[in-house]
Amino acid sequence: MTLNDVPKIKFTNSDNFFLLAGPCAIEGEEMALRIAEKIIAITNKLHIPYVFKGSFKKANRSRIDSFTGIGDEKALKILQKVSNTFDVPTVTDIHEVSDAAMAAAYVDVLQIPAFLVRQTDLVVAAAQTGKVVNLKKGQFMSPESMKHAVQKVKDAGNEKVWITDRGTMFGYQDMIVDFRGIPTMRQYAPTVLDVTHSLQQPNQSAGVTGGRPDMIETIARAGVVNNVDGLFIETHFDPANAKSDGANMLHLDNLEKLLTNLVAIRKTVNSL
Repeated sequence: MTLNDVPKIKFTNSDNFFLLAGPCAIEGEEMALRIAEKIIAITNKLHIPYVFKGSFKKANRSRIDSFTGIGDEKALKILQKVSNTFDVPTVTDIHEVSDAAMAAAYVDVLQIPAFLVRQTDLVVAAAQTGKVVNLKKGQFMSPESMKHAVQKVKDAGNEKVWITDRGTMFGYQDMIVDFRGIPTMRQYAPTVLDVTHSLQQPNQSAGVTGGRPDMIETIARAGVVNNVDGLFIETHFDPANAKSDGANMLHLDNLEKLLTNLVAIRKTVNSL
């Protein structure tokens, strides 16, 4: 597939990486529009192809009292409003087979969470909607094994598929990125590096995931240098009070400088 398969996406001839970015979860309409507006102003300035990201529901939570969402249809309608207001594509993750057709009515890209990427019925259901399918690499999977997940999408009659690396478990409470996996996975499909989830510190005793946002630029730079096709970054104007994954999100105020540096690096890499 090519970026031109994504509805509404812009700057596909810019030779930049593409960007999936937004809050971890949709907390409300005002916050989603505020974040989208800021990111779009930056990506338009830098000519970065952009997809707005937001989870309509958070199903993979450690504790039962963790925030899971504001209501499925309500959150999906907000994603649709972001798309219509700013003329940008949107992506959200799904967790059950029944989510696929429901979410596909509102968004352009369906994302399969890393914990669920081996769930054949879920992957096939996403593929059969005809939407672009973003497959998160399982934290427990090798880069080579992702070719089978990609093939499931293609065997379901859909060639529009990406892979996203979100790090690999390193012990019980840390993640690492093996950058050797990027060229491997790019053999199977366009490959995205999920910068912020790669910096999670899961399985904390408090039941709330920690993170290392101070390392975001380090990981993102390494991905760009190694020719990753896209970057995935969760960002918020108030990470400390975000309802989900605030510990590893990038503050929205820091996004423009980060992307400006990464675009400069990509230009240098392209010139080599």
